[in-house]
Amino acid sequence: MPASDSQQKLRTLVMTRGHPFNRDDFFAMFDAMSTVASCAIEQPACQLFFEPRHAADYDAFILYDMPGLDFLADDAPQFLEPPEKFRNDFLDLLEIGHGFVFLHHAIAAWPAWPEYADIVGGKFLYRAGEVRGHCFPDSGYRHEVTHTLTAQGAHPVLTGLPESFTLTDELYLSHVFEQDVIPLLRSDYAFRDTNFYSASQAVGGSMFSRENWTHPTGSNLVAWAKHYRNSPIVYLQSGDSKSAYDNPMFRKLLLNAINWVSSAEARRWARQRNTRRQSPEPAA
Repeated sequence: MPASDSQQKLRTLVMTRGHPFNRDDFFAMFDAMSTVASCAIEQPACQLFFEPRHAADYDAFILYDMPGLDFLADDAPQFLEPPEKFRNDFLDLLEIGHGFVFLHHAIAAWPAWPEYADIVGGKFLYRAGEVRGHCFPDSGYRHEVTHTLTAQGAHPVLTGLPESFTLTDELYLSHVFEQDVIPLLRSDYAFRDTNFYSASQAVGGSMFSRENWTHPTGSNLVAWAKHYRNSPIVYLQSGDSKSAYDNPMFRKLLLNAINWVSSAEARRWARQRNTRRQSPEPAA
């Protein structure tokens, strides 16, 4: 059963695969969390743990994976549909109120499943595609950006963090559903296409290229909280490289996110918001 008091460690399942990363440096963050016990599992095996009877052994899921894309196919990447059972199990967990933290490239996962973007609160496209009924070009990326993140108000995920701090990491020019989320941190970087490179051209072999590529100006929101159905959710855009993994402010932010989505308080909050959203409008 999940941890029930402060004497026990929170139990998390950290899911990876689909995007390269430095395993030792990444998992060092979790090893340093004295109040969290983390297990690691890769796609597609982790899909089995979305069955509610297995998920009940964990307080939160940490998604650092990027399934749903085939980078080896002709005309890569091809967008793949999630297995029906996995999709149904995922939605069942959201109904139950399981906690989720999505990190960095997890926002690009399952591009053929529109509801996944609604769950996370945004979408990154590796090739031109549709976002909420509108067509957009592929998204943008920029490695090793040194930028300042500023808190957007009080929230448990921001507990113990300064009002602003500096971080060096990869940023995305993608889609953020700001109307659906609670802003946590904004970046002072300019999210315009002249500051980013084309994700599609990178997949095609042209790294750091924006030739003939344009993209609408994007949101500078790089961390948010939200609910989906009855689940508390946090997304953190940071988390690409050692410069982020070793940053004490990012480590604190990640730990706070895990603590919050695992808490009874966050589950109550998500359930209340979901109930209000489902309530019919009063008669005029």
